Formats: sequence, structure tokens, C-alpha cells
Amino acid sequence: MSQDLWLQNYDATCRLAQEIAENIHERNRLQRTGSNPAKLNMTLRASLQKLKQNIAQLRETLVRASSQRRIMQSEADRRQNLVDDLVTREKQLCASFSRDGTDPEPSRSSLMSGGPGGAGSANPWLVNESEETQGLSFGEIKQQQQRIIEAQDAGLDALAAVISRQKRMGEEIGNELDDQNEIIDDITHLVDKTDSRIRNETRRVKLVETKSASCGMLVVIVLLLIAIIVVAAWPT
Repeated sequence: MSQDLWLQNYDATCRLAQEIAENIHERNRLQRTGSNPAKLNMTLRASLQKLKQNIAQLRETLVRASSQRRIMQSEADRRQNLVDDLVTREKQLCASFSRDGTDPEPSRSSLMSGGPGGAGSANPWLVNESEETQGLSFGEIKQQQQRIIEAQDAGLDALAAVISRQKRMGEEIGNELDDQNEIIDDITHLVDKTDSRIRNETRRVKLVETKSASCGMLVVIVLLLIAIIVVAAWPT
């Protein structure tokens, strides 16, 4: 089932931000171990620039859709909140990238609780972490997210199949109604023809009855004339 293009771009931007957070985390680890993170820094700069561009594109597309009333105002407000959250996180990622990663990295629990070291966390995306992801590595979180996405896709596929079956049933019912309407039209036509024939035959019967009555009167008149003639000619 197809998804709204804006939401697809939003999901892609979120994945990019998550990737940047993981790369910052890896960059800081390399710095603490004395390795050279120059190549990773170049990748991070390009990714941060792309993230900023994606957020700007999301905002521009949202403003255009809202002004043209292609989405409801409540949905526009919800998406604006999502964009604002992305802007905040983009600033956090830029701040984390600019900081020196040689300082000891705070624990995941302090990041989630907002305690000491939370403000200088190398991965601001771990703030307000849910219980389902506590103690999981980035790879395990990705796997969990992938399983959730696959389950959602399966549910959407099932829903699409149900809707498709209902559509076919609706089409079959519509075809059956068309056939029934044709039969009703034929019956109506036959009834009209029969009614016309009955009216014609009724007129003919009345005409025959009228002619029969006229013939009877004529016979009576003829008989009366004969009787008069006979009486007149009879000798007295």
C-alpha cells in the first residue's frame, strides 16, 4: 500500500538523522581510542548538510500542501510539530559533531534520564528512550525497528487484500444489479405491449357488439315490414 510522499521523505530524513547520530557515536569512539576519524568527519559533514536540506524541503513541501489545502489543518499542525522536532534534533547533532569526542561518553541510562552528561551526549537521539530499547545496541534497535516495520507492512498488506476483495464483491453486485435492471426493463416493455394489445382487442369487441346490435335491429325491422305486407295483402 502506497504511503504519502511527504511521510516517506520524513521517514528517510529520520533514518538519516539516526545514521548521523550513530556515526557521531563511532567518531567519538575512534577519537578516544586514538584512531583517525578524518574520513568519518567528512561523511558526517556531508550528511549534516543533506539533513538540513531535507528538513528545509520537508518544511517547504508542507507549507505548499497546507496553503493549497491538500491536507487537513490538524494534519498540517501535526506535521509541523514533526518538522520542528527534526530541526531541534538537527541542531543537537550539529552541536554533538562540533564537540570534542575525547571526553568520556556518558552512559545510556544518563542519556535517558537527562542526568549528568546528558546535555553533552554524543547521541542525542537516545534521549527519552523507551523501555523496549533499553540495553540494546544500535544494531539490535535497527533489527527491532525492522521487525516492527515488517509487521506493519504485513498488516497493511492484509488490509489491502480485504479492501481488494470488498472491491471485487462490489463490482460483482453492481454487475448483478445491471443484469436485473435489464430484465426489469424487458418485463416492463412486454407489459406495455400486452396492455396495448388488450386495449386494441377491447375496442374491437365493443365494435363487434355494436355491429351485432345494429344487425339485430335490422332483422326485426325487416320482419315487421314483411308482416305488414302480409297483413295488408291478406283478403278480408
